[in-house]
Parts: sequence; C-alpha cells; structure tokens
Amino acid sequence: MPEHLPLLNTVSAPAVHPDGSRAVVSVTRPDFDADAYVGQLWTVPLDPGLMPRRITRGFKDSAPSFSPDGLALAFLRATGPSAKPQLFVVEAGGGEPRALTDRLLGVDGFSWSPDSQRIVFSSREPAAGRYGTWENVGHAAEDPRLVTEFQYRLNGVGYTKDKPAQLFVLDVPEFGEEPRVVPRGRAQQDHKPAGDVPLATQLTSAATDHESAAFSADGAFVYYVSAPPGSDESLETGIYRVPSGGGEPLHVEQDGAPRQTVHAVRQSRDGKWLFFVARDVGESGTDFVARNAVLYCMPTGGGEATALTDPEIMDVACPGDRLELRGPAGAVVLNNAQGTVELLELHATGEHALLVHGDQVVTGAAWAGGSMFVSFSGPSTAGDVAILEDGQLRLLTDFSAALRRAELTVPQELTFPSADGYPVHGWLFMPAGKGPHPVLLCVHGGPFAQYTVAIHDEAQVYAGAGYAVLMCNPRGSAGYGQDHGRAIKGAMGTLDMQDVLAFLNGALEKFPALDTGRLGMVGGSYGGYLTALTIARDHRFTAAIVERGFLDPVSFEGSADIGWYFGAEYLGRSRSAVAAQSPMEHVDEVRTPALVIHSENDLRCPVEQGQRYFTALKRNGVPTGLLLFPGEDHELSRTGAPHHRRLRFEHILRWWSRYLPTAANPAGTDA
Repeated sequence: MPEHLPLLNTVSAPAVHPDGSRAVVSVTRPDFDADAYVGQLWTVPLDPGLMPRRITRGFKDSAPSFSPDGLALAFLRATGPSAKPQLFVVEAGGGEPRALTDRLLGVDGFSWSPDSQRIVFSSREPAAGRYGTWENVGHAAEDPRLVTEFQYRLNGVGYTKDKPAQLFVLDVPEFGEEPRVVPRGRAQQDHKPAGDVPLATQLTSAATDHESAAFSADGAFVYYVSAPPGSDESLETGIYRVPSGGGEPLHVEQDGAPRQTVHAVRQSRDGKWLFFVARDVGESGTDFVARNAVLYCMPTGGGEATALTDPEIMDVACPGDRLELRGPAGAVVLNNAQGTVELLELHATGEHALLVHGDQVVTGAAWAGGSMFVSFSGPSTAGDVAILEDGQLRLLTDFSAALRRAELTVPQELTFPSADGYPVHGWLFMPAGKGPHPVLLCVHGGPFAQYTVAIHDEAQVYAGAGYAVLMCNPRGSAGYGQDHGRAIKGAMGTLDMQDVLAFLNGALEKFPALDTGRLGMVGGSYGGYLTALTIARDHRFTAAIVERGFLDPVSFEGSADIGWYFGAEYLGRSRSAVAAQSPMEHVDEVRTPALVIHSENDLRCPVEQGQRYFTALKRNGVPTGLLLFPGEDHELSRTGAPHHRRLRFEHILRWWSRYLPTAANPAGTDA
C-alpha cells in the first residue's frame, strides 16, 4: 500500500575492495518525514560470519568507489533535501569523511586514477548570471535565452546549453594533513581567503555534455563521451580523450563506424583496448527506434571496432555508473532478457560467459581480488547484494525483510498468443480472496522498455487493494530482440495494442477469478499513449488512467525535449499516418471515464499533452479529472518527492474505488 513506500530500499552497484574481502553499496529509500530520499553507505563482507553494517551517517550518501590501492573510499553526499551532491572521501578503514568539492550544481559522477592520487569528476558548469552565480539574480530575473538548436533542454535537467556537464580533475589530499584553521581577528588582515576543498582543473570546455569519464590504464589520459561539433540534428556521440593534466581533446576515430550514440567508454586494464557501449542510429542519425545497445572493443589508438554482443538479440548496459572491467582485457555488462536482466562477461579475445541469469534483475556488478559482487532485485526484494560463487549467487544482505512482511503479492508468469499467433509474455498479480476480482491492465512506458520480475510498486499497491493486475511486454518492448522492438515503427497502436488486448483476453479466459465485466486500463508515458488510444477503440473498460502520456504528436514536436525526432521516427512523417496513430485525433471516440495525471515540470511529455487531452474529454462529456503535480517531472512515479508519490497512489486508488470498488478499496474510500 502507499504507506509502504519507505520500505523500498534501493541498492547501488557494489564497490569492491581491491582485496575482494568486502563491497560497499549505498542503500537509499523514500522518507516521508524528510519528503526526500535518504540513504547511507553499507559495508558488505564476504565472510559469512560478519554482518553488513552501515558505515556513514550522511543525509544521502551514494555512488561509493574504492581507490585502486584500497586505502580510500570516495562517494557522493547530499547534506539535505535540496542540497546538491558533492564529492567526499574517507579512509577505507573508517574515519571522518572530507569534502573534495563545493560545486554550485553538484557533482554527477567521478572516477579514480590508477595511482589513487587523483579523481576526475563531471559537474555542470553554469553560465555567468544564471542558476545563482550572481547574487540576488534569481531565475525570474535572468536574461532571456536565444535558442537556435534542437537540443537545448532535457527532462530532469532543464536547459542544458547554459550549464553543460564539464570534466574536472583534482588531487586527493593526504588524510593525515592538519585541517585548515580559519584566521580570526587581526590575523585575518595577513591572510588571503582559502577554500575548504582542493582546487580542481577543468579539462573540457565545449558547450555540450561530457560524460562517462575514466582514466586511461596509465593515468595519462581521460577518456569520455561527447557529441561531436555540429551534431545538433543527430543523436550521435563519440569517444574522446584529453590529457589528464589538461590539454586539447582528441576524437578517437573508428574505421568505417556507423552513426552511433556512444553511452560509455573505458580502457582495458592492460591498456590495449577500448570497451564501449553504443547504439546504431541509422543513416539519418536519429533512427533510434528499438536499437539494441552493443558492447564493442577496438584498439586503444582507434581503428576498427568489433561487436562483442549480437545487436539482433542482446541489449546491454553498464552494471552501474560506468563500464566495469574484469581481468586484463575483459568487461562485464548487463543484458535485458525477456523480463529479466542478466550479467555477462566478455573479453577482447572473443571469450564470453553468462554469469548470472534467471528470475532476477541484475542492477550492478563489480569484480576485484577474485570476488564478483552483484546487486540485484527480484520478486521478493527491491535490492540486495550477493557474491557469485561457482556459478551461483550467495545472498549477503536482506534489505527487503520489512517489505516482505508487508505481504507481497507473488506474480504468476504467463504467455498468451496474440491474434496472429505471436507469443505475448507477461505476469498476473492475483489478489487475496477467491474473487471475482476487477482487473487492471497496465502498460509500461518506452515503448522500448520492459516489465521485469523485480518488485513493482504499482502492481503491489493495486493487488493489495484487491485488483488483479496484468502486465505484459507487447511488440515494441525491449528484451525480446530487435525485431520485436522495431515491429511498431511507423505503426504504433497496431500490433502493440493487439498484443496487450490478447494478453488480457487470454488471462480472462484462463482464470475464472477475473471479473470480465470490471476492467480498468492504466499506463504512463508510452503506456499513457496506448491507454488513450485503446479506450478510443475498445469500449469495454469501465475506467482508465492516462498518465504523463504522449498524446498529441503535433504539439509534442515543439514542446518535448525529444520532440524534434521522437514522433517522426516512431510514427513517420506523413500527416495521415501520424493522425492514424494519434490519441488526440481519436479522442472524440472515447467513452471510458479517464483520469489524466501529469507533472508540471515534465519536459519529456510536457504538461500541455495532458491538458489538451483532459480538455477534449471534458468538452465531450466524458467523466474525467486532471491531477497536476507541481515541481515534478517525467519521473514522478519513480523518483518524485515521497509525499507526492504517496498522494499519487491515494488519488489513483480513489479513482478506482469510484468505478471499480473492491472490499479492500470500497466506493467512497478516502484513500
């Protein structure tokens, strides 16, 4: 239920001590009292005779990383609900953490040098006169912005061109040095002000984001990912390197490379190879639709890149904030696989191994000192840590014990044929009691994403309120091969709608405890899109919820951060084709009562999408409501303020109680 949100402990990717004896993770959760996310670092020993324990006491400590020599632990710390995360370091054996940065907009990520003497970090560098750089000049008093490019905003970030993510390097101070004393009285006359943090050298300056920074194996360079000059009309990014002491960046060229979005890069430990994760974006530079991410390697100096994973059937990602290495010339990556996430090991020589698979979602992994620590979620945990031993995971933590005591509903895995015989894979969450139960058909966002076996707060809240919940991965989803994902390119609302309705029909036929006469449909983002389009064509649903939806492709093109390319690539450019796939073009056919939920700061699917849809429904006399959340963006349901997340669930349950009451959520419930 909504009050159980604080029991959702999220576990970071592990930082493994070089001797392999222990890992450190951050454990973060929503907190209603602070109305923020709080968390600390925990040490997780390999020795089964030792228990995990909390080792920091910050408001929100995250992103732990041991120095290569094992003497220090760096991490990010936010000191309060509105504080930006800064870089801290503490002795690996314990002690008082020391701040290394005081960046106005905080630190986004960092990486150690091989000699443990320096750290490279990324931070947004604000333009003068903006974001509080000038005293008494707030947001409303800033100068106007002249926009001349497509790519100038990003959901959750806002404007980007006047605060690009730049790279900085600093020397890590000695732990034993005496703290600086602030002069007082007459002594102030003889001293110049000194900062409390080490000076950092800026390595990059281009007006674009610089990401995925990591030192070369010898520490002489920093490799990173950035968009090339003049790439505003494409999604291309490339691999660059800059001398770690400062200098001119160099583009690392690939021979005969297709147009790509590079997500992460890291040099192998032996210094001979560059591993990188990238997606093909086609000849246009914007054909991103359902492109699986691939792990490549190429010689350090550039040249021909070799794909280590098959883009047709595998979709890989970094096991944490960066690519993780194993051995002199190997890397480990995650792979989306039919509602699960696997862990793979691949080497520049072509050797590979499937390390972890089955009914779990691997969220992070790291190897050192002969130990492979893995963080994961699953049907009974929101996040835990295990060690990989003899091909099996041995559980080291139990951060979800309290959550399990809240009586989780265990999903049942199902597959039903679509109208053309295509298999549709998903899950049923059956509530307690013999039924008949009202049914909620849930649709995920993306569309190139997947429901997984991991605990899903939406399904648990709905099932706890007495609803049978159906979730599936129709064509268009990730995790089932590239053809599965690209099947709806130029045809949204066709095979995907057919698949989700076939899954619903299959479940209704198979399970007598499901009430065929009391059906609801709900989805967010692309799920909001498909819900809105479905209730215009299928009138058997008693009620629906359309959340943060992609609802009007025409206005979306100019209002969304991705609008300049998303609709054209998914729907096509023909006016008639776009109209056929547009929920707004079919809104006059809707008869189903529909609650519209949106966030005021959503730049991915801007609030005007929900406002236009709500207005059309209301004008047509369809029972509706528009639930607007101030201060939230597209990620409200996942990372929004805890109070707002609870209120969101309460409003949703109140809507369902009005049209689909249950014994646990009766009509008139003030949830």
